[in-house]
Amino acid sequence: MEVKLSKLVSQMSESETIKMSQKARDLTAQGHEIINLSLGEPDFDTPQHIKDAAVAALDAGFTKYTPVPGLPELRKAIQQKFSRDNDLHFGLDDIVVSNGAKQCLANVMLAYLDAGDEAIIFTPYWVSYYEMIRMAGAIPVLLAAGIEQDFKVTPDQLKSAIGSKTKMILFSSPCNPTGTVYSREELEAIAEVLRVYPDILVVSDEIYEYINFKSKHFSIGSIPHMRDRTVTVNGFAKGFAMTGWRLGYMGAPNWLAKACSKIQSQFTSGANSFGQKAAVVALESPLDTTIAMREQFRRRRDLLGDLLGRIPGWKVNQPDGAFYLFPDISAFFIKSSAQGPIRNATDFAEFLLDQAHVATVAGTAFGDDNCIRISYAASEKDLLEACQRIEKAMHQLW
Repeated sequence: MEVKLSKLVSQMSESETIKMSQKARDLTAQGHEIINLSLGEPDFDTPQHIKDAAVAALDAGFTKYTPVPGLPELRKAIQQKFSRDNDLHFGLDDIVVSNGAKQCLANVMLAYLDAGDEAIIFTPYWVSYYEMIRMAGAIPVLLAAGIEQDFKVTPDQLKSAIGSKTKMILFSSPCNPTGTVYSREELEAIAEVLRVYPDILVVSDEIYEYINFKSKHFSIGSIPHMRDRTVTVNGFAKGFAMTGWRLGYMGAPNWLAKACSKIQSQFTSGANSFGQKAAVVALESPLDTTIAMREQFRRRRDLLGDLLGRIPGWKVNQPDGAFYLFPDISAFFIKSSAQGPIRNATDFAEFLLDQAHVATVAGTAFGDDNCIRISYAASEKDLLEACQRIEKAMHQLW
């Protein structure tokens, strides 16, 4: 049979985070000791009380299909969480539980965007935003903010980028890959720009909500004139160390929530049953383990930022959330190594992997080729060792 793939998959980029992780595994298989700082996954185990709830659900025989938009008891817990933590007030039918926050986002893109529509992405952005928009037939419009702006898009930038085809604005706060957190005042200023564009939907990815080092998280959807035009996406992967559980959720205008549920019904149906039972416990229990995890991330951020900031040529800011640094390493693009010239962030990340045996991800994947993403979801011992290796490797550039 002749191999003839669809245009959709042929034009799709492979995830750089997955690709770099695979290269790290390949080198590990060859006997090299790789410190992998490329994946966006907490290195902590899921809290015991959440695992116990899943086991109890399994023992009770809770292993059957679930309603497409999620178990009623989980949507009730999400509804209460939104109200308690975010001043967001959704009906149960406005909430959809999916197989990860990623599916929530894909559902929204497919439900709302048509061919030729434009969707503005605050850049740097999480890798899948761009491809999801393209899969829906729409056009991604990148609105870039560099390290000198703390990677934050300004209201004036947004105002200039909105056009007649703009149908959606998409961003994350706290942000993957930068760790940037938009303050209440900054989001209110952005919302004020959007006041005169009532037909533009805002999609706010808040999966890192609980990993916020500076202030109480603020949701743009809680601003009165944004309530009926904002989709708030969240999940359990980051704040509860539940990446492999594949559970995310969204709150949205009812008409859009129904459309997303309709799409999900044709792709995966409802998320796993016993995991949803455990997710109820996660949301309704005290956040002691989540807070302890956040404080460890804070210490690691300070450690890694201090050490990398001492290396000449590295520009490192101090992010207020998530568990990433996104240093600007463009000063090295005129350098060369034994492997060849360093022309861009991809070359630099490859250099670190080959020479320092430290896996990072090129910022190209996130819309900024001047930077690399470094995850500090690793032990302090590994972070110290990684920095020593990186500093040593920098001496090999000329």
